[in-house]
Amino acid sequence: MQTTANPIIIAVDGYSSSGKSTMARRLASAIGYRYIDSGAMYRAVTLYALDHELIGADGNPDIEGVVAALPLIKIDFAVQPDGSQHTMLNGEDVEREIRRLRVSNAVSPIAAIPQVRHALVAMQQALGASRGIVMDGRDIGTVVFPDAELKIFVDASAETRAQRRFKEMLEKGSQVSYEEVLANVVHRDHIDTTREESPLRRADDAIALDNSSMTLEEQDAWLLEMYNKTIAR
Repeated sequence: MQTTANPIIIAVDGYSSSGKSTMARRLASAIGYRYIDSGAMYRAVTLYALDHELIGADGNPDIEGVVAALPLIKIDFAVQPDGSQHTMLNGEDVEREIRRLRVSNAVSPIAAIPQVRHALVAMQQALGASRGIVMDGRDIGTVVFPDAELKIFVDASAETRAQRRFKEMLEKGSQVSYEEVLANVVHRDHIDTTREESPLRRADDAIALDNSSMTLEEQDAWLLEMYNKTIAR
């Protein structure tokens, strides 16, 4: 494990299912930083909205209802004995539930609500106040921590990302088809890049990484190299 006397903030942004969460989590573990999955926070809000019937059958959220519910939603993270991090929603472990396709299909419209983004950005900034974190998401390097010392922007083809997500969901027991997952990835890309509030985009000073043909070990080595170069400045 590597550490530094002057902890920094590392922002890892990118498209849905680009592998950024796995990369960010492994980097944080390697350098002794805290890992924050900002996407899990949006998924937790989405799960709450689904469970409280704040999303219609057409997929459109009851925006006023969601905004009114925000003060009732408490999100935290709990480290498990095996070192993994689970998302807690109002004291309940919802890590498995927020990864299901029903949440994936509904999260982008929820994440596009300005008040939701403002509330979660404030939470994320508070989590990073002491620095020494690796946070991944869609707008970490552009909105949450625009002054982060290291910014990475991850991309891969929609087909590659859908295949990764499909495999992951099958391993977790979800009964889905590749076509469903691909459609979800393409749909989320469109919403994430075209929404008015904090759209997904590469920060001007972010380092681009297309990991379509990289192994986890190659990604780990590349990220660690970028980190070491950053703290050596």
